[in-house]
Amino acid sequence: MAVATEGLEKLEDMIVRQAEATGAQVAAAKAAIGSVIFGQEGVVEQALITVLCGGHALLIGLPGLAKTKLVETMGIVLGLDARRIQFTPDLMPSDILGSEVLDESPGGKRNFRFIPGPIFGQLLMADEINRASPRTQSALLQAMQEHHVTVAGNRHDVPRPFHVLATQNPIEQEGTYPLPEAQLDRFLMQIDVDYPDHASERKIVFDTTGTEESKPKPTMTADELLAAQRLVRRLPVGESVVEAILNLVRSARPGPESGEIGKLISWGPSPRASQALMLVARARALIDGRLSPSIDDVMAMAEPILKHRMALTFAARADGESMEGVIGKLKTRIG
Repeated sequence: MAVATEGLEKLEDMIVRQAEATGAQVAAAKAAIGSVIFGQEGVVEQALITVLCGGHALLIGLPGLAKTKLVETMGIVLGLDARRIQFTPDLMPSDILGSEVLDESPGGKRNFRFIPGPIFGQLLMADEINRASPRTQSALLQAMQEHHVTVAGNRHDVPRPFHVLATQNPIEQEGTYPLPEAQLDRFLMQIDVDYPDHASERKIVFDTTGTEESKPKPTMTADELLAAQRLVRRLPVGESVVEAILNLVRSARPGPESGEIGKLISWGPSPRASQALMLVARARALIDGRLSPSIDDVMAMAEPILKHRMALTFAARADGESMEGVIGKLKTRIG
């Protein structure tokens, strides 16, 4: 019995040391990204949380708010192979996945050779994803969920880690194809990118129009990121936090558990939202230097996790209700 207790204590000590070391690495990565992306602390943190959880994010913001630069900077800082695809109406699935070409050897023998597309990177930016056709959008689905693609009946695994950060502009909606609910649910969270404040914009102006511009520095490697992702899943979660997650997600669905608020909701989040909240609460705690998440972590991440997984009724929208307002009411109920 004493040997088993001693072994358990050693395991706990190892996890604590690993968490402290990983937390320091992640904090350095956050600072390195923040030295280039000014005035978007919340966006940087949420993007880092997404990657630490092994997930994908949807970045919503107006043009010129450094969404593309954020992805490029993260690629450098985290030591990932970052690639970018500009989604347009004429983009085809093969432009993303790759295609097979017919090769002829010197002896006259012919065979097909697969040429990988840009999806075979570790950090993929899908720029203006809603401008491509649904057929092309769906080309990302299998890779995002299953970490492989199928071309001409053959399976091709994407590298690990693998993350998709897709952007959408909330204006100029003509000629766009809104993402279906099934594809929205594949994104761990929706990150809203807003205008920087006055001081941050002043800093942007001076930094980007001078002779020298701030450059990001690598702080982690892909292998260290994978180790951090494994650690996130090992962090303990208290029962009160688990109950807060379940109560929040279940109350976001129409039905008796949501009470009067349920009358405002057309459809709510699936169990993927509960899984996502459990992961992001752990990752947020790690970034903050804590070894286990709190209910405050759940409340802080509720909106980016839930808002793209819910829809309001027509009556609620007509009465001026917003998704942010409804989620705020749900959070107040939970605590």
